Formats: sequence, structure tokens, C-alpha cells
Amino acid sequence: MHKILPTLGRMYKEPKIIVPRFSEEAGFYTTKKRSKIMSKIRGKNSRPELLLRKALWARGIRFRINNKKLPGRPDIAIQKYQLAIFVDGEFWHGYQWDEKKQGFKTNRNFWIPKIERNMQRDREVNQQLQEMGYTVFRFWVQEIKNNLSTCVNDVLMYIETYPKRYD
Repeated sequence: MHKILPTLGRMYKEPKIIVPRFSEEAGFYTTKKRSKIMSKIRGKNSRPELLLRKALWARGIRFRINNKKLPGRPDIAIQKYQLAIFVDGEFWHGYQWDEKKQGFKTNRNFWIPKIERNMQRDREVNQQLQEMGYTVFRFWVQEIKNNLSTCVNDVLMYIETYPKRYD
């Protein structure tokens, strides 16, 4: 299930997780096949992001993508409703992390801190956005692939219940 995060109203203070450099000198090794697979992973405009954006656009929702003015550069930002939407990959953002981290067999000393730092950064970004008055939606990639209409409806429900401003 995706997360809708309320405003916390407190300062975020957690020691920053240090991720070791991924290099052969540091004792981390990768095969050519694994390297090729990892190079195909996109940071922006992934298929799930495009699916969600197309569905929102078709419903008349207008937005900005990868807004550099907002912390974490949300995949979709709807400024009118102060809504930031992220599409998080299960591997990179630690879906069911307590179970998954036990499955790492190689390069554990790199991957575990790497993903835990990503999760920590997500919490920091959420906090910063909430302090700016934004509501944060985080959808998992599989959630968008399997239940796109539910994800779109959640966004539409938020927009419908957003307080109207009469300027």
C-alpha cells in the first residue's frame, strides 16, 4: 500500500548513513551481466511514471515533473494542491526491507547501507516537503503496474477534498 504522509511538525534528526564507495579497491565486485542490467535502470521517465502521468493527464490533472524547486524533485508535483508524488522502485527504496535485506548474498556491505540511506533520504525529503505545506504520496512501482486506477483515484480523492481557496 502506498503512503500518504501527514505533517509531522518536528525537526528530522537522524544520523546520516554512510555508504561505502562501490569499487573493486573497496572489495566490491560486479559481473559484466549485472553491470549491464543495472545500467538500464532509469532515474526519470520510467514506464510506471509515464503510466501514472498519462492517466492523471487524461483525467485533466495538470502537473510538473521533476520540479527542481522542490526537495527530492518529486516525479509529479501539483503545486495548486500542494501535492508531491513519488514513484518508488521496490529494490532502491526498500520495499519490505526487513525481509529483503536478509537475501543479499554478495556485496552486502555496500547494498545494505546504500538502500538504507535511500530510505533515510526519502524520510528527510518527506519531512522537508511537509514543512513546506505539501502532502506526499509515495507509490510503489508494482502498485502502479497492478492497480493504476486505485492510485489515480487516490490522487483524485485528495484533490477533491483539498480545501478550496477563494482569493
